[in-house]
Amino acid sequence: MRQYSPDLTPPWKKPKPAPEVPADPGLVVEEPTTGFCGAVIRCEAGTVTLEDRFGKHRVFPLEPRGFLLEGRVVTLVRPSSAPARPSRTASGSVAVPGARARVARAGRIYVEGRHDAELVERVWGDDLRIEGVVVEYLEGVDDLPAIVAEFAPGPDARLGVLVDHLVPGSKESRIAASVTSEHALVVGHPYIDIWEAVKPSSVGIEAWPRVPRGQDWKTGVCRALGWPSDNTGAVWQAILARVGSYRDLEPELLGRVEELIDFVTDSGGA
Repeated sequence: MRQYSPDLTPPWKKPKPAPEVPADPGLVVEEPTTGFCGAVIRCEAGTVTLEDRFGKHRVFPLEPRGFLLEGRVVTLVRPSSAPARPSRTASGSVAVPGARARVARAGRIYVEGRHDAELVERVWGDDLRIEGVVVEYLEGVDDLPAIVAEFAPGPDARLGVLVDHLVPGSKESRIAASVTSEHALVVGHPYIDIWEAVKPSSVGIEAWPRVPRGQDWKTGVCRALGWPSDNTGAVWQAILARVGSYRDLEPELLGRVEELIDFVTDSGGA
């Protein structure tokens, strides 16, 4: 005959039940034992799969008091079939339902072209409107020093610039180094074109093709992949449509855009 031992733990020493939170896609939580932090991408059969900002996946059991949500212990449960309001913006920031756009700051973020601006808007648009940051685009960086001088950045009007193909020894790196204002920040990613900052898996390819030096990069990519090379604008719109959130972008771009937003919205630029 099986014997059962009574639970003699005093009620005041028993842990309080943690609030139950549906594991809706996009919810960002931390697994405290491993320190792994990521967004929910699926929940099934007693497990939840998280994806961190670098695209790494981890599967964890749905155990009571098993996760931290904004520093608070919670119990994740399988979500209901009813669609839930997104708790995060496309950039991974906490969504603010009903938030109104802030009046535009004097500070700005400049990017190299229209495609860059459209990608930044798609992922960080909600954040930028709440912060009152306007994104404008340049046509290349050759005239950047003159543009910065004309903008005349200052403590109340900071300027952030995102440059394509900012690698040591490049023309872009030399131009960026010529901008010395303490109220201007020039950062960049290593990709020849902003298209490459979209993860290949998000657009259904194994990798972005290598294009011979001297050949137009977008045209070369389209030809290599069998995409229409005579309408790269339409191809870009198809690529952009596959970007749903920061998870579809390479970390080398994510970090640089976040850095610019932080710089422009610092207390010096309020």
